[in-house]
Amino acid sequence: MLITRTHIRSARALVVTLLSTAVIIPIASAPARGQGTPSAVAPQGQAQTPPPANPADVASVDAIVAALYDVISGPVGHKRDWNRLRSLFVPGGKMIPVVPRQEGGYAPRIVSPDEYIQRSGELLEKYGFTEREVARRIERFGNIAHVFSTYEGRFQSPEAPSPPRGINSIQLVNDGKRWWVMNIMWEAERPDNKLPEKYLKSDANP
Repeated sequence: MLITRTHIRSARALVVTLLSTAVIIPIASAPARGQGTPSAVAPQGQAQTPPPANPADVASVDAIVAALYDVISGPVGHKRDWNRLRSLFVPGGKMIPVVPRQEGGYAPRIVSPDEYIQRSGELLEKYGFTEREVARRIERFGNIAHVFSTYEGRFQSPEAPSPPRGINSIQLVNDGKRWWVMNIMWEAERPDNKLPEKYLKSDANP
């Protein structure tokens, strides 16, 4: 899904690694009135309260997925609204790229939205980056939903490589008032791991 310094180096080598190291940015506090934070998701003291969400961003599965793609996209020099990204996630929500290991094989790398912002924000602004959804498959039952979203990203600076396509696996929950992102796990397409045709076409939404 999202691009970092490690991703840029890896893209040049045709090996995709999406996240590196950083320091956490503090999250803004108070939740929106009428939009309480799901209390069962993160025990007290383990995660900070997200900033208020724009109700239009969290009103539906379509809306929150669109907001995820929109918030990271922009031209060179465009400052992202990172509080908007924070507002989409439950406290304790994670962003999890599956990346190659130096010793071989692959492993999930688990980071918070704040860690992602520190590792990726400067690069997105420096190079300009747009990510769009190519296709989507949704499974939904009651207040939970899983979105298997095929993405395609593009840097706008000629100095940066074009990142490959991949899959965002997005877990969502509705608390009766709004949708929240629980986790996003993603893996980029590689020469030895091409996207199947079935993930390049959207299924009918449930």
